[in-house]
Amino acid sequence: MIGKQGRVTGKIGPGLVGEVMVPIRGGVEAFYAHPNLPDEEIPVGSLVVIVEYSPPRTVYVTRAIA
Repeated sequence: MIGKQGRVTGKIGPGLVGEVMVPIRGGVEAFYAHPNLPDEEIPVGSLVVIVEYSPPRTVYVTRAIA
């Protein structure tokens, strides 16, 4: 999971549990998402990279460099 890219479908930010859709296992699955940096806000539609994975469905993300 670490290093995979996903698209934000629920705003990620301080005090929020966001959502990202990640292409995996031949489909696309939803994961709960938290910002890697505690004060970072990531809006819906942003491309992110997973930097930490906590099974079964939680990821920590940062913005992808486009």
